[in-house]
Amino acid sequence: MDDVISETLLLSDDEIKSLISMGEVMEVVEAAFREKGLGRVQMPPKIYLFFSRYNGDLRAMPSYLEEMDIAAVKVVNVHPNNKEKYGLPTVMAVIVLIDPKSGFPMAIMGGTTITNMRTGAAGGIAAKYLARRNSKIVGLIGAGAQARTQLAALLEVFGSFDEVRVWSRSEETRKGFRDEVMARYGHLCRVIPIEEVKDAVRGADIVITTTPSRTPLVRDEWIQPGTHFNCIGADAPGKEELEPQILKRAKIVVDDWEQASHSGEINVPLSMGVISKSDVWAEMGEIVAGIKPGRLSDDEITVFVSTGLAIQDAVVANLAYRRALERGVGRKIKIV
Repeated sequence: MDDVISETLLLSDDEIKSLISMGEVMEVVEAAFREKGLGRVQMPPKIYLFFSRYNGDLRAMPSYLEEMDIAAVKVVNVHPNNKEKYGLPTVMAVIVLIDPKSGFPMAIMGGTTITNMRTGAAGGIAAKYLARRNSKIVGLIGAGAQARTQLAALLEVFGSFDEVRVWSRSEETRKGFRDEVMARYGHLCRVIPIEEVKDAVRGADIVITTTPSRTPLVRDEWIQPGTHFNCIGADAPGKEELEPQILKRAKIVVDDWEQASHSGEINVPLSMGVISKSDVWAEMGEIVAGIKPGRLSDDEITVFVSTGLAIQDAVVANLAYRRALERGVGRKIKIV
């Protein structure tokens, strides 16, 4: 008889920070992409509740990776005004890790760090397959938690950069980002706060957009051949960060067609008829699984549209759970 799990492990977000590294997270997220590309996952599109009066939303994200036998459900919010109004993060999450054999809740854990890290990891993996190998200049549009984890993942892939340009609306935010990143990665890159978006993206090899903007911030006229984009901020209907003309001349790769068409960077241009499904080259999982090629030439403009996948949360939650058991972290309770 299989061992029966009868207690649920509780893990705080702070505990999770000590359990997982970006390198490990990238490894399991890449495996999750591959499983999706091979058609071995169950992952309904995320479900949204919109709290319009509070400028926020809530998403429910279930998934099951059949071959890896990992299942989880994440509940996550996005409230852009949280920091100034309540002193809370914009994004907060809770993940329930489920035993597929019995349906038992193996763990309940803070999901904010997992969300940040798996999204950063997805961007790093996309750049591994889609950006030019000799990329040396990164432009960051937005200087929040995602800018930090996206850069951490890029450094795992590329090792170092000559310049990391960072733009945000607030001078204080971009200078704070510079100081924090230079203290940690100063030996690997030079961070330059930028006052205008165009100066952050012109001549950049990789551009990361991580804002909640509903109007395009990055203009087509600023973009040269060979640029790679990780579009992270557009994660709900009506959000967009790139001028649609950029997409018209780009190789577009989405993490999930269903989610991206409704809430990713392509959602507005699709609804306007500027692009169609035939303009999307592939899902990231197809490229990781070797079904379709990634970048084919140095002149291609490539765009990765990230909406965040429940399978990414599941594999990273499973990683944190295994590490916690190994190290005796967290506390067990009888919840069922």
